[in-house]
Amino acid sequence: MPDGTLLYARVWRPLTPEPVPAILEYLPDRLTDRTAARDGRRHPWYAGHGYASVRVDARGHGDSEGVPGEPYGAAELADGVAVIDWLAAQPWCDGRVGMIGGSGSGFGALRIAALAPEPLKAVVTVCGTDDRYDNDVHYLGGSVLAADTHAWSAAALALTSLPPDPLHVGDAWREMWLGRLEAVEPLLHTWLAHQTRDAYWCQDSVRENYGAIDAAVLAVGGWHDPYRDTVLRLVEHLPADRVRGIIGPWSHPYPDHGPPGPAIDLLQETLRWWDQHLKGIDTGVLREPLLRAHVSDSHPPATAHGPLPGRWVGEPAWPSPHVTTVSYGLQGPAVLIRSPQHTGVDAGRFVPLGQDADLPPDQREEDARSGCFEFAVGEETWVLGRPRVRLRVTSEVSRGQVVARLCDVAPDGSSTLVTRGALNLSARLGRDRVVPWEPGATQEVAFELNGVGHAFPPGHRIRLAVSSAYWPWIWPQPESRAGFTLDPAGSFLELPVRAREASSDLAFPDVMSSRLAFEEPERSEPPAGTRGVAADGWSPATLDEPRPERLVVRDVAKGEWRLEIDPRYGGTRVYPDGLECTEDVRETYTIDEQDPLSARTRSDWSIRLHRPGLAWDTTVRTRSEVSCDGGDFHTSNEVICTEGGEVVFHRTWEKQIPRTAG
Repeated sequence: MPDGTLLYARVWRPLTPEPVPAILEYLPDRLTDRTAARDGRRHPWYAGHGYASVRVDARGHGDSEGVPGEPYGAAELADGVAVIDWLAAQPWCDGRVGMIGGSGSGFGALRIAALAPEPLKAVVTVCGTDDRYDNDVHYLGGSVLAADTHAWSAAALALTSLPPDPLHVGDAWREMWLGRLEAVEPLLHTWLAHQTRDAYWCQDSVRENYGAIDAAVLAVGGWHDPYRDTVLRLVEHLPADRVRGIIGPWSHPYPDHGPPGPAIDLLQETLRWWDQHLKGIDTGVLREPLLRAHVSDSHPPATAHGPLPGRWVGEPAWPSPHVTTVSYGLQGPAVLIRSPQHTGVDAGRFVPLGQDADLPPDQREEDARSGCFEFAVGEETWVLGRPRVRLRVTSEVSRGQVVARLCDVAPDGSSTLVTRGALNLSARLGRDRVVPWEPGATQEVAFELNGVGHAFPPGHRIRLAVSSAYWPWIWPQPESRAGFTLDPAGSFLELPVRAREASSDLAFPDVMSSRLAFEEPERSEPPAGTRGVAADGWSPATLDEPRPERLVVRDVAKGEWRLEIDPRYGGTRVYPDGLECTEDVRETYTIDEQDPLSARTRSDWSIRLHRPGLAWDTTVRTRSEVSCDGGDFHTSNEVICTEGGEVVFHRTWEKQIPRTAG
């Protein structure tokens, strides 16, 4: 780096004397262990197809020098630009660079693209976001995302506290470790300090200025992933000659794995993008639809799915000329919606990773805790895009929230969640401000639900379920027990209905099909000697102590509900260089069904890095907790690090953060 800091990198190069373009994956993680299996299935494949493929740990992470900073902050982005310039100057690089990333590295790739470094010609972002405030793990509709704001801060605290590996950095590892530990701060403190879309979030969101991106962007997402709306916004706002989008029936992992499936040939698709924009080869990608989207058939509710039936459609523009807004007026008398505080316990995982208990189960119990409005499906109806609700609401209190879920109800009564959205009532006039509700006033509120591609079959019913609580996704407002009154007169559900046969389908006959219009996925074999890591590289192949992924415990006498989660990061992994990594993670979310101020969260991490050959044995343990009262969030965090059983670092943080909006 320009200041002399060394970042740790791994480079896979093709066996050719000619310089070639470089593909960069850059993120705050650990390339020698945590991402090694995933990296080993992708980067060598690119090298085998004529690219120098490079994986770099961000400053203060893994085996890189320096101390960790703000994720996607100015220092991390400046380093990313410096890495790109360094790559372009290498004798084995022809000066052209692309960036690829999934999840956090996909966020970073878009942010760096907005800085427009000259060598960066193309980007592939998979499950990335363009909006750090309202389309990340922090806020939803202006409300704090209780589960993931807390869980991801807890994860970052544990992972950032891990030591460098002496096998790779030598005797300096301990000094590096202690230096970064002194700089560690719980991210939750910053995230909760910015409860509206202020300058902190705007500077981190490419949504604020799409025109700053010069590189060609291929955006990939899944209908079960929380970041899929970014794909729709990118294909809408970037120039058509520099963007393409793909959205399938996937969750958060790379879609050449799924689940749900069917999986696609992601590496082959990205290779066509690289060849087009880094090598100048006409691969035909710019003659294909602007957006390829999977419209999934109706399916029974389940917490995990294999390949979902459906068809691919191709849209020549977005918004699509083949999508029409159809308005459904709500019917019936005014209804008081006063949901119990544990409504949302069947929401499923906010960022599903393809585990057995990730997706929402049958929604009938959640529907019973909500106000429901139904519409019969006379003929097959395809929904493609972001549904919207306009609701006439009366609230007797100044603060509250509205949650809307769209469900597919089968003739047997089963209810499959299709999509959902939420609004903090104080954010009804904009996410950048707090406008308390005038108690007793009646107003129309409107908000979008997350995007979806779904086919409602004849004989089914479209159900709109509206609730005043959604724990543990959304942190309850202090007065949310009062609920609100919804008047169906003047309230509407607006669905983006896609024509079942459209001119673009005839123009792209290989896209519109009942079969998957992609090839079988290709990947390199994982690094030899890797054990205990699943094929997707995200999760362990086996668990040391199997336990339920999501366990709901109800104390009937106390009226308390507790959700215990094993996010399936745990287990023991063994890497080719002999490193053994053992993790254990537990999350707990508790609430009294009648008391919004009873909500509390806890996350415990334990990570042991052990290399028997070097007699190196370190452990990081963290505890993160959040509770609240009417005026403040109360956070408690703790880090304990040991080497050889001896404590080398111990720190706690206790902080009170005003509830200004969330």
